[in-house]
Amino acid sequence: MVMGFGIDIGGTGTKGAPVNLDKGKLAADRFRIPTPKPATPEAVAEVARQIVEHFPEAQDVPQIGVAIPAVVQHGVARSAANIDESWIDTDVDALFTEVLGRSVHVVNDADAAGVAENDFGAARDEHGLVCVITLGTGIGSALINAGTLVPNTEFGHLEVDGHANVETWAAASAYEREELSWEAWAERLQTYFAHLERLLSPDLFVVGGGVSKDSDKFLPLLDLRTPIIPAKHRNNAGIIGAAQLGVLG
Repeated sequence: MVMGFGIDIGGTGTKGAPVNLDKGKLAADRFRIPTPKPATPEAVAEVARQIVEHFPEAQDVPQIGVAIPAVVQHGVARSAANIDESWIDTDVDALFTEVLGRSVHVVNDADAAGVAENDFGAARDEHGLVCVITLGTGIGSALINAGTLVPNTEFGHLEVDGHANVETWAAASAYEREELSWEAWAERLQTYFAHLERLLSPDLFVVGGGVSKDSDKFLPLLDLRTPIIPAKHRNNAGIIGAAQLGVLG
């Protein structure tokens, strides 16, 4: 069995678990610690250390994958979403490698979720262009072409239909904040996904995030040329994808 270990850092909670990469599933119940405030890189790295030490089996994993809510270029964070701005331009790979005492591979959290769905989830049998969109506080995106990740796409920050930052208008948080009906929210999602469809001509959309558990209430309302389906791994996708990318390096 190929064992990996993934950590998924969020604005409110940081969670991790060992992952069976033969099956693409958690090898133990995930362990969660509230993300510290302020969520500085050093403070979060210490939380990550506690999570790894919670699992004795993690001691045999040579490289750990860490998903963070930021654009990541060669291990360096170039943005910060729902975490402290001190992450920007921090060499997160180097910091976490020092704190955890082993090699660490840091990736964008939406990219990690996308890899989980492509390699082990809803898009596993699709060999073309897959666009994974996570709907939550914001909108995360992952683009995978023939199994190869195109990192840091950030499609939640596009200008769509006059909205300079589309995630503030179409994310699940907007649905909740404005108390929209499923039908009213689906109209916004229709505009958003149709825009992505024109830009990318993907073979498949996969929709993740916590709201994907209610996908039957809004996905059938969309009228797209591209097939659109719910994600499989939901809240575990970041951990699984991070572990997979950690092993692949």
